[in-house]
This record gives sequence, structure tokens and C-alpha cells, in this order.
Amino acid sequence: MDRSRHVWVDPGGEDLAASGMLFFNPAIFLISYRQNKPLNSQNVADALQKHNLKKTAIQKALDTLADGGQISFKEYGKQKIYIARQDQFKIPNSQELDQMKKENSQLQEEIVAQKKVISEAEAEIRSLQSNLTLEEIQVKQSNLQTEATNSDARLEKLRDGVILVKPEEKKVIEQTFSEKLTQWRKRKRIFKDLWDAITENSPKDAKEFKEELGLEYDEDVGVSLQSYSELMNTNKKRRTAQ
Repeated sequence: MDRSRHVWVDPGGEDLAASGMLFFNPAIFLISYRQNKPLNSQNVADALQKHNLKKTAIQKALDTLADGGQISFKEYGKQKIYIARQDQFKIPNSQELDQMKKENSQLQEEIVAQKKVISEAEAEIRSLQSNLTLEEIQVKQSNLQTEATNSDARLEKLRDGVILVKPEEKKVIEQTFSEKLTQWRKRKRIFKDLWDAITENSPKDAKEFKEELGLEYDEDVGVSLQSYSELMNTNKKRRTAQ
């Protein structure tokens, strides 16, 4: 090959460009040949980005290839578009085209089959990953056994009549519970008085007005002051009987 007709592009580019000693880089020719589509200097620069080639050097190399007749080009305003010479490619006949279509169809079927296999494998991997490992099962079993042992020990104490809550602690709890019930009852009564006063002469339906304001009664959230009051009274009766 006559090197005087071709140009290598130096990765640094600057010194060789300044001295006029640019050399042909085969990668540029291979890109135009393999892609076989219109390319500008920026397209080639992007394709060779990992080689750190400068766009100005690539432009000169493309021009040299075009001048040497190894690639074709067309000018669109200030921009040059380069493409591989089409006479370098073998044009298949109708029989070869049919064979290529057949092979392409077979390859497409293989791709679909492989995608299915991959999908099934990924599903199995996800299923396995969601299961506990033997080590995790052993740790969980140990924790459950510890909880069961602690629960059995607590149950035995209750059966033996062991006092788990001190009388003074129990008294504080009951007093706090009683105070909360008193506050609950008081606030419930205040709200009822206010609500009755507001809705007494209101043209709006009380139920619709309540929903519009986003209000909820105790019953709406499944709690009852009466049930808690009865619990307190039952506890007092039990303590009196003792």
C-alpha cells in the first residue's frame, strides 16, 4: 500500500497536525465500511471517543480518504457527509437475498426462544432469592424458640400466682387510666353540646355536614367509651371482692 496516499491519525493529533505528518487510521475506514451509512466527522469522533482522537484530525483523515477514493462524500452547505464506496460491497442476488431472509427469520426465532429461557431463569432466580437461606431459617428458628421459652416461663409464673406487677405500679396505672377516661368523657360531652348548638338551626343535614367537615365519632373508628368504663368498673369490683 502506498502510504503517501493515506493518513494515520495520531491519538494526540496536535504535533503531527502541526507538522503536516498525519497518518491514516484504519479505524476510521473500518467505521465507514462496517456501518455503511452517511457519517459526518462528529459521528466518527463519537465512535472513536475511547481512542481520544481529536475532531480536527479525524476531519483531515476523512478528507484524505475521500481524496484517495477510498470513501465517497457529498457537501451539504458547510458540512461534508462521508459514506463507504458502494462498489466495495457485494450485492446479493435474489437467491442469496431469500437465503438471508430465511436465516434472519431463524435467528429471530432463536432470539425469541432465548428470551423466554432467560425470562424463566430470571423468574426462578427471583423466587430463590425470596426464600430464606438455611442460615436465616436457623436464626429465625432460634429466635422463635427463645420467645417460646420466655412465654412459657411467664405463663408458669402466672399459674403459680406470682405477682408480675407491683401493687404500687398497678395503682398508678389504674389512676392514669381513670383520668384518661374522665377526660374522654368530658371532651365528648363538650363536643356534643357544641355540635348540637351548631346544627340545631342549620339548614344542612347533620350527617352530611359531619362528613363534609371530616368528623368522626368514636363509633366510626370502632371504639366505645362505655366499654372502657365497664372495664374499669369490673376491675374495681374484682379488687373489692379480694
